[in-house]
Amino acid sequence: MPGDFLTERMERMISQQKRGPHSTPGGEQCPLQSVHVYHSQTVYIKLNLNLSDTCLSPLFKIIFYEGRNFQGRHWECSSDCMDTFRHFNCCNSIRVSGGHWVAYEKPYYMGYQYILSPGDYPDYHCWMGFNNCVRSCQMFPPYRGSYKMRIYNRPDMMGHTMEFMDDCPNVHERFRFRDIYSCNIMEGYWIFYEHPNYRGRQYFLRPGEYRACGDWGCHNPMVGSFRRMRTMM
Repeated sequence: MPGDFLTERMERMISQQKRGPHSTPGGEQCPLQSVHVYHSQTVYIKLNLNLSDTCLSPLFKIIFYEGRNFQGRHWECSSDCMDTFRHFNCCNSIRVSGGHWVAYEKPYYMGYQYILSPGDYPDYHCWMGFNNCVRSCQMFPPYRGSYKMRIYNRPDMMGHTMEFMDDCPNVHERFRFRDIYSCNIMEGYWIFYEHPNYRGRQYFLRPGEYRACGDWGCHNPMVGSFRRMRTMM
């Protein structure tokens, strides 16, 4: 199984890390980008391994700036942070130089969610922000597998249901309902949007069962569109 292969590969690298630096015969640092990562989040949990503990970490970096256009005080981050308060007061621009991230309006991964792919965001409107407040962030690992989810128009995964494997710019046109009360993310990462055509509030969903809309941080079950979160490196 791909997950078992990666687990074995990561365990070997951890063992090597205890003995000394990772290197190839040519002296190059550990090229983890050549590893095909499947269900990598599960693997890291199983190994009790943080990305910052491996040579993967330099590949993932996000920089928060207090001023627009990447000006003023800034802070670089390469791992999850549940409270950014001591690092900066406000956030008016962001540069993602590696990895995919979710920024949150409030500490402890609460409030508005903003999904950030590699690139430059010169002001908070560029990441569809509602304000210049970012108080926590999470990085999620690359994923190269398939995508599948099932949505329901009632809580506890009941009522009318439909399975999706692709993006949906207008939920009502395909699902015939505007409200999604629960869902089962079977494969891949997904993003729910409040309005059609990928607009409005964003909600990041990992694989798992969501028996109520509050489970993905929403107080309103209305979902106008959704799409797959592509994280291939």
